[in-house]
Amino acid sequence: MDIKIKITDREGILHEVLAPTDMAMNLMEIVRSYELAPEGTIGVCGGMAMCASCQCYVNSEHSLPEMSVDEDMMLAEAFHLEENSRLGCQIPIKKELDGLEIKLAPEV
Repeated sequence: MDIKIKITDREGILHEVLAPTDMAMNLMEIVRSYELAPEGTIGVCGGMAMCASCQCYVNSEHSLPEMSVDEDMMLAEAFHLEENSRLGCQIPIKKELDGLEIKLAPEV
């Protein structure tokens, strides 16, 4: 089953994309697969919560997984931090996230 996610890229352009819920992907991988950020500027650490290059702002009221200690520590060191900041690599694509709205944080 695919869900719809609204992603605003770093240029402010809104993309409505389909994301599969049956492939164990995360939000950072969806952004990369649709090439919504230049190669080498997102998911630099490969999704290990070690670089914050996939930081995004969650603009919808979806219930997300609780933030891990690693994610919390990485965001504490990130630039452009907002109250709704999360690491895309730490948000698994699940059917409950249908309609999720995010904006990619500026490149550091």
